[in-house]
Amino acid sequence: MTETQIPTEQRLDIRLSVNGVPHTTTVTPRRLLSDCLRHDLGLTGTHVGCEHGVCGACTVRVDGKPMRACLMFAVSAQGHEITTVEGLAEPDGTMHPVQQAFRECHGLQCGFCTPGFLTVVSAFLEENPTPTEEEAREAVSGNLCRCTGYQNIVKSVLRAAEITEERKGCAHAEGDAR
Repeated sequence: MTETQIPTEQRLDIRLSVNGVPHTTTVTPRRLLSDCLRHDLGLTGTHVGCEHGVCGACTVRVDGKPMRACLMFAVSAQGHEITTVEGLAEPDGTMHPVQQAFRECHGLQCGFCTPGFLTVVSAFLEENPTPTEEEAREAVSGNLCRCTGYQNIVKSVLRAAEITEERKGCAHAEGDAR
């Protein structure tokens, strides 16, 4: 009887910048970014829903743009800046305007889909800081909430735009006072 040798899968060392922090890890070439973030780096804020890029729960920002982490290989993320939901808040813990708005407007239901919505909305508001309700609905249309509560999510998007503007006003007022 001969032994059958099972080939081992190649493993690669990669360096990722996630939320401004450099990480080095070893992955197989087929390792998904979502799995790398959650299991290798311990950033469990990125959720995996459908694993087909449909639901948007795994959305992170890659160089500022929303990207489905379940459709991207971790090795492809090398050299890019990844922002997960954990990276949205300020270093002092101040919530991102989108996080604050979702809290104020009850935009989160069970919370499973919320990290994907937060990353999508944060990117959207940088491109469109004063959206209409219709534009807000369009912005979140690629993310699914299985709890069915889109009304408060849309309210949260509009409130996040207000909070962002309020914070800019405060920053200008502080600058003028100096």
